Amino acid sequence: MAAGHSVDVGRWQREFDELMGRIASRFGRVEPRRRVRSMVRGLLAGLPRTNCWTLAEHAGEASPYATQHLLSRAVWDHDGVREDLRGYVVEHLGDPRAVLVVDETGDLKKGVHTVGVQRQYTGTAGRIENAQVGVLLTYATDRGHAFIDRALYLPRSWTDDQQRCAAAGVPAGTPFATKPHLAARMIAAAVDAGIPAGWVAADEVYGNDPALRSMLEGRGVGYVLAVARDHRVRTHAGTRRAVDLPVTLPASVWQTHSAGKGSKGHRWYAWALIHIDETDLPGQHRLLIRRNLRTGELAFYRCWSPIQVSLAAFVRVAGMRWRIEENIQAGKGLAALDEHQVRTWTSWHRWTVLAMLAHAFLAVTAAAEHARHRVTHELIPLTCNEIRHLFTNLTNRGGHSITHLLHWSRWRRQHQARARASHYRRREAAPP
Repeated sequence: MAAGHSVDVGRWQREFDELMGRIASRFGRVEPRRRVRSMVRGLLAGLPRTNCWTLAEHAGEASPYATQHLLSRAVWDHDGVREDLRGYVVEHLGDPRAVLVVDETGDLKKGVHTVGVQRQYTGTAGRIENAQVGVLLTYATDRGHAFIDRALYLPRSWTDDQQRCAAAGVPAGTPFATKPHLAARMIAAAVDAGIPAGWVAADEVYGNDPALRSMLEGRGVGYVLAVARDHRVRTHAGTRRAVDLPVTLPASVWQTHSAGKGSKGHRWYAWALIHIDETDLPGQHRLLIRRNLRTGELAFYRCWSPIQVSLAAFVRVAGMRWRIEENIQAGKGLAALDEHQVRTWTSWHRWTVLAMLAHAFLAVTAAAEHARHRVTHELIPLTCNEIRHLFTNLTNRGGHSITHLLHWSRWRRQHQARARASHYRRREAAPP
């Protein structure tokens, strides 16, 4: 399209059309099908604020009522769209060594009527706030990563008040479920659907739950789950707290491995593996310990594999857990995952699945571009952020010329490549 550029926006448009065609059968009428297409484009448009009003304005409609109707009352199968999303991600990123990564995220809310809202801790704010919490499931491989499912967490203050639930459209009889229970449901559904994945990774909220660990072992899915410092395990020396075990280890058992590349280069840590005495259970049970090379800070992981694997294999899975952090940041920043202003159960599930669909399009397109083009030191690979910017601007009429947009895209990628190289050199030169 321009000298030094290999962006083929026509291919991106065809891939977007293919994705929209994949979900077309979930709509009984053409109107909601067209409106969903328009809404997904709006979610990718980078609007200053994204809600039913701005999405309708971006689509050229006279009012937000049709968009609100699409999310709350229109007849279409949003669970079917979720299945199509899962199939789309696996078709393009599928790998038997994939890791299913679970985490939750909170969206700050005002009032008491939005479904699931109450004062609760959320990592978004880092404190207790009035918030709505969703549990998210990411499919992560070496090629790329994207969301494939989500579940809304309903506190007991909601499930114990059926009148309040009914007002928000929560299905009658919906019981209270912990976040690990919601995660187990989503993982089980993915495994039952034949999703190729050999591992699960998650933080302490999930690692400390024995029911989740038992479910994964029963299904033959390996896991590397973070656990608390005071988590107790059985070893040959008896039952001990995780934090008490590192002092008993000789220096020779620690191995240095990278947990994967971050924004400033490889994340090097020292790792040790301790056998857990679970003789009554099959498989390989281990406690994985991570030690920061500079600060000495420790982290602990409960691990299981149906077959014998190396320490490096467990480390790879532990490093994959950060992919969901990247997805949450990208989902909110690039696809308006958290900008919904909806109050009901159905609206929340529809908004989130469409935002995840928009994010998956970016993730799959980025993975395809990385596979298609050789990585150079001059330019960083096309990121989800850059793809969204180019796709939005190159497929809309008006604005700047194609040459202008591609020039600035190249300039940004060159600048980011120089910054990355500088970070890597600084990291490698720093003493451990």
